[in-house]
Amino acid sequence: MDRKLKEQTISDLHLKFEKAKVAILTDYCGLNVEEISKLRNELRNKAVEYRVIKNTIVRLAAKSTELELLDEYFSGPTAVAISYEDPVSPAKILIKFAKDHPELEITAGVLDGKVMTTDDIKLLAETPSRDVLLAKMLSLFTSSQTSFVGVLNGMLLRFLHLLEAIKEKKDNE
Repeated sequence: MDRKLKEQTISDLHLKFEKAKVAILTDYCGLNVEEISKLRNELRNKAVEYRVIKNTIVRLAAKSTELELLDEYFSGPTAVAISYEDPVSPAKILIKFAKDHPELEITAGVLDGKVMTTDDIKLLAETPSRDVLLAKMLSLFTSSQTSFVGVLNGMLLRFLHLLEAIKEKKDNE
């Protein structure tokens, strides 16, 4: 790679790293081209970019970004999964893929300025997606309102039954 191309690549990566919500490093050694392409397609479907990059270029591009915290993990064959929107989906896809393909090793990640270990990434993968969490929250709001309306309705019905009982008692007297 000539110098201008390297500088352009570093500049582009730096901008991507600045915008990233989450970045997860993997060691892809042992995977064949077909398997890496399959993984890339799965990640691409969730708007996650997966790039194999030389460690020296990643180190230079990561300067003054959150990925600089991962400097000690930039060794050996390294690929980076970058998500600009949902921090959960890349973790889910990578963990699932690593179960099916043990050659893929998830080494570390960064989220909100904090380094994540492999265990942290597994925990993140178990988190429901944003849409699922929003749906659960909405159901909590609607169920509490429905319960509240039910309680008010029950009180009103009891009051009406009480009035009817008083009316019947007066009619019988």
